[in-house]
Amino acid sequence: MATKHEQILNHIDSLSIGSKISVRGIAKALEVSEGTAYRAIKEAENQGLVSTIERVGTIRIERKKKDNIERLTFAEIVNIVEGQVLGGKAGLHKTLNKFVIGAMKLDAMMRYTEAGSLLIVGNRTNAHELALQEGAAVLITGGFDTDEHVKRLADEKELPIISSSYDSFTVATMINRAIYDQMIKKEIVLVGDIYTPLEQSFYLQVGDLIDVWYQLNEETMHNRYPVVDHQMRVVGIVTAKDIIGEDRDLIVDKVMTKKPMTVHAKTSLANAAHIMVWEGIEVMPVVDMNQKLIGVISRQDVLKALQQLQRQPQIGEKIDDLATSQLMESVDEHNEIVYETEVTPQMTNQLGTLSYGVFTSIVVGAGSRYIHQNKKGDLVVENLSVYFIKPVQLESQLVIKPRILEVGRKIAKIDVEVYGEGNIVGKAMIMAQIIDR
Repeated sequence: MATKHEQILNHIDSLSIGSKISVRGIAKALEVSEGTAYRAIKEAENQGLVSTIERVGTIRIERKKKDNIERLTFAEIVNIVEGQVLGGKAGLHKTLNKFVIGAMKLDAMMRYTEAGSLLIVGNRTNAHELALQEGAAVLITGGFDTDEHVKRLADEKELPIISSSYDSFTVATMINRAIYDQMIKKEIVLVGDIYTPLEQSFYLQVGDLIDVWYQLNEETMHNRYPVVDHQMRVVGIVTAKDIIGEDRDLIVDKVMTKKPMTVHAKTSLANAAHIMVWEGIEVMPVVDMNQKLIGVISRQDVLKALQQLQRQPQIGEKIDDLATSQLMESVDEHNEIVYETEVTPQMTNQLGTLSYGVFTSIVVGAGSRYIHQNKKGDLVVENLSVYFIKPVQLESQLVIKPRILEVGRKIAKIDVEVYGEGNIVGKAMIMAQIIDR
């Protein structure tokens, strides 16, 4: 039976897009306390089911898919620009396709304004009205209001008209930044993106005999299965090692490993890979907040996803990308592989010298690349000791020299020296796990 929390989430999920939600309304409709309702609504917000806007309330929005994550709803725009909704609240759940800055003559402005877009414009009532007629939402900058008949038109068309105290340039920058951040999130793969769902997974139930394990093994060739209780909660795991020499008529409860390691749908792929490599696990159960089984993730799933990630073009550039994408491979006078890069303005701190964070990213990036070439694997850093010997000036040419001190099947120890203008400027010692390819 579903918990009250799950019941509320299912109820919110079943509501039509654009529905308004309140703590009191949910508490009354589902006969739960307001505290329980509040916690479930917050979880729904985390899952992208609803959006809360100051002075408007909480509304049901369309959950984003990975392929359209760079699109924002008008509800999110209101929060980004700290805006006030003047009309068209019923359309806050809709997504914008593009935004247009209205800094031109009216007829030129309308050529670019189309259905599903957002017109960013100042105190120009005729432009507000024409945009709404074209099926576009409006964001008025400078904190200006609009005419009552325009607000009524926004309500009728269910297209939001928003007022923000920021100027057009600032608003456009804020929206661009939000879209850019969303694009970076698109690249972060979660367990929920790649796991095998419950319908296609195999598991044992409390009370099953070991004989059922053998039947599943014959059918699937897997040798590790989660064990669930009558409420589908994961209570154990049974592997080939657990049943060696045991009678087939014995109940799996007697041999299973209790309290096994599990992951959630929102666990990052990197974290899942770390656990599976470190613990030597082939298959892990994926559970919800109540420890109920929702699927499984295998080592093959993780490796396949990691390989696909390597092949994808970068969509949003993160600090790590900035630091490592410019590393150029070359060979020194001893015929050893080294990496070279130049210190650009984005890599510096307020004093104009190389930022400590970027220095660390460069060191780890060079070490990872070196291991990848020598061992054909990826690094998961366990321990990092960094020594900053000299400040590095803007436009300095850096030479990074990684050297493997010790390497095993799963562990690597790497020494990295960084030179600037012929002098040593920093050193690092990396201890890391290796994820085999």
